[in-house]
Amino acid sequence: NESTQGNFILLGFSDRPHLERILFVVILIAYLLTLVGNTTIILVSRLDPHLHTPMYFFLTHLSFLDLSFTTSSIPQLLYNLNGHDKTISYTGCAIQLFLFLGLGGVECLLLAVMAYDRFVAVCKPLHYMVIMNPQLCLGLVLVAWGCGVANSLIMSPMTLWLPRCGYRKVDHFLCEMPALIRMACVNTAAVEGIAFILAVGIVLSPLVFILVSYGYIVRAVLSIRSSSGRHKVFNTCGSHLTVVSLFYGNIIYMYMQPGTSSSKDQGKFLTLFYNIVTPLLNPLIYTLRNKEVKGALRRLVLGNLDLKKRL
Repeated sequence: NESTQGNFILLGFSDRPHLERILFVVILIAYLLTLVGNTTIILVSRLDPHLHTPMYFFLTHLSFLDLSFTTSSIPQLLYNLNGHDKTISYTGCAIQLFLFLGLGGVECLLLAVMAYDRFVAVCKPLHYMVIMNPQLCLGLVLVAWGCGVANSLIMSPMTLWLPRCGYRKVDHFLCEMPALIRMACVNTAAVEGIAFILAVGIVLSPLVFILVSYGYIVRAVLSIRSSSGRHKVFNTCGSHLTVVSLFYGNIIYMYMQPGTSSSKDQGKFLTLFYNIVTPLLNPLIYTLRNKEVKGALRRLVLGNLDLKKRL
């Protein structure tokens, strides 16, 4: 059976080798910085007692997601960009697609959970620690993971089982759903319809929830009389909104339209953007705009320096 035997060929920009060489260097640097940035966020959030709060519990999961998201595809992408071998095994392609859809879905839902956390912090500050108790935080994260994985368990097999009539050249860098749907030699309207319905549940619904939450947050902020209080709220919420805008903008463009309607080159660059640039920027957004994280980093660095002096 052609769907279970042989490798897929990831074409990428194989007709433009000079562009692939540039991309290899850029993606390698971005990937290494992503690993360092997100690992730093995880370590700082775990090691500094001041950051043992619901917000940083969710941020730790976001950083772990970003690490997993990029690592599920970037090493294979770098291997394909660096040489003449553009192949990926059927199993490798299936794993890549499953992780890509699953982790992307979890991130959509986790960003909605983080919006709810900010809503409670700003609109119900006196009850914040009671409402956002450890059991609820863990439950919300588990629901996000469960729904993301369930979405992938439905969409991955449906996409991979589409008849390809012996055609195994994927006009993309990765085994991504729109590119694999375009390879099918049958009418894909039904699969695209199911993908759209699932995308409404896992992409649009969380986005609507985020926008409604921020509507309440803005109303609460406008009632705060002190400018320092408003500035603090805008700082923490601004970071989250920036991440939401970067992530959702690309996801909606890629997955809320049929697989045949978007420009192929445009789709490739957008995939690279949300697979590389967004996970790279998330730690920067949260550290550069956040005094608590910068303070925690300073305490850890100074603490290590003091320890070395004593030794």
